[in-house]
Amino acid sequence: MADQPDIATVIAARAGDPAAVDRLVAGYLPLVYTIVGRALEGHADVDDVVQEVMLRVLRNLGDLREPESFRSWLVAITVRQVRERFRTRRGAPDALVHEDVRDPGADFTDLAITRLELSGQRRETAEATRWLDEENRELLSLWWLEASGELTRDEIVEATEVSRPHAAVRIQRMKGQLETARVVVRALAAQPPCPELRLLTVHWDGVPGALWRKRIARHTRDCPHCIPAWDNLVAAERLLAGLALVPAPAGVLGKMAVGGGASAGTGGAHLAAKIGFGVSQKVLTAALATTVVAGTATAVVVYQHDDPPRTPTAAVLTTSAPAPRPSTTPPSPSASPKPTPSKTTRKPAVVITATASRKKGVGVWQFTGLEAALADVGAGWYYNWRSTNDAMPGPAGVQFVPMIRAKGDATDATIAKAKRESGGELLGFNEPDMAGQADMSVGDALAAWPKLQATGLRLGSPSVAYGGDTPGGWLDTFMSGAKQKGYRVDFITLHWYGSDFSAAAVGQFLGYVDAVHKRYGKPIWVTEFGLMNFSGSPKYPSAAQLVTFIKGATKGMQSRSYVERYAWFGLPAVGDSAAFGLYRDGDSPTAAGEAYKAAG
Repeated sequence: MADQPDIATVIAARAGDPAAVDRLVAGYLPLVYTIVGRALEGHADVDDVVQEVMLRVLRNLGDLREPESFRSWLVAITVRQVRERFRTRRGAPDALVHEDVRDPGADFTDLAITRLELSGQRRETAEATRWLDEENRELLSLWWLEASGELTRDEIVEATEVSRPHAAVRIQRMKGQLETARVVVRALAAQPPCPELRLLTVHWDGVPGALWRKRIARHTRDCPHCIPAWDNLVAAERLLAGLALVPAPAGVLGKMAVGGGASAGTGGAHLAAKIGFGVSQKVLTAALATTVVAGTATAVVVYQHDDPPRTPTAAVLTTSAPAPRPSTTPPSPSASPKPTPSKTTRKPAVVITATASRKKGVGVWQFTGLEAALADVGAGWYYNWRSTNDAMPGPAGVQFVPMIRAKGDATDATIAKAKRESGGELLGFNEPDMAGQADMSVGDALAAWPKLQATGLRLGSPSVAYGGDTPGGWLDTFMSGAKQKGYRVDFITLHWYGSDFSAAAVGQFLGYVDAVHKRYGKPIWVTEFGLMNFSGSPKYPSAAQLVTFIKGATKGMQSRSYVERYAWFGLPAVGDSAAFGLYRDGDSPTAAGEAYKAAG
């Protein structure tokens, strides 16, 4: 086994020891990088997924009850994130960049060959992994680590959530496909080349895939020129055994320190020491957002537990942009300015200038021109993460939807106020799966739910930050508990933020929405969505990218009958929200604001 942190380090990190957190991250980053890199062969998503894994690990470390199971727990989280990325890519596949222009650092096989100096059959085997099906690439990433002494079979069984016999069968099938792929690599590289194989592949685009693997393999079995490619294949176990983990690129750990200057040998960062966190106290909502290939700096954000939504109290960032919390497929930012509560006489005199859409809404906080901007954007509804809109009245005809944000807000007085403000719907708890937001256990949420249900209003589920479609996740557990207790949940509310600013973001977003609807079979409200990169650069998309995403995402939601409402985060484009908000004042929309105004 590689020299990885011991149980004492896990216990210390769980308790909030900054140095232990550093050691834990530095010790396990290569393992995560190796699993993800081999599973997502040849794709630039590797660094994003590694980041998501490490964020989830650190965010949930305080809840780990058995420190001795840390590594198995880490591997299971890694596999789930790989599967999530495969699922989103199936919804909106990204084409592989041509090898002539591809960044070598983005291709895991090229990186492995270079760093491990593979040759002969080891090199063939590494190249053959490009030809495996998604499921087998995931399994290979684990079995390869078993063969090299980094994982045990029990850890593979736990990570893949199958029985030990089933895992054995799957591994044998994977090895058979790998062997076939090795033959394909050999046949294509043979000198002199086979004339019939060249003729067969004249229309092949050069991208490895299942169809061409089968065609080429079938040819090699019947071709006198190619059949020797099946001879003298050394068992893959012997080729892989003894290979160390592929390390994260040089300098990554050294760059993990916010502001730089720390050594890689100590994890580089002393992250926790810089911000004074206690994981067990759930004060930390995000630590370590490291892009492993590119080696960009870490972003660390801390939120005071009792603050209103979207109000960072301390932030250590590589830029001066808003301090978002970790994203994941899909977490969301925490950048909303805190509304100033004050009584305001309602004067709904603003005339709506755009065609209002019942579905289209916005999340709002106080800024100059709020009421006029609400009218101009053509929103049919809005909310402010509060039970009342006393401080933020909207125009006539634009519905305010109240929210019971957290456990402390589930009082008789607050719920009664929300009922008076409501036009018929009530939103449940805001991101109960996140510290710094509602930060509630499923048990606490279920205990408070009858109070919300007693209002008689249509009731939206708690809005989880991520993993709404994950079996056994926070939302899944809540919905199961509500069903068992006979509680009512009328629609599902979701948040989603993407760090991929390409055109693929639309498909990734809509794929997530579709998956959640499929899981629960209920109407969907997307109460926060947008594009933000919480760890890399650029942090925000260009105006053109925002416009493209808004047009595609809103068109997709408008066409889905089960999507009842959606709300962009957020309406103001002032101060910290200038890069992603919609309006600078009451009648000055940004390019994104113009696109959102036209939606619906």
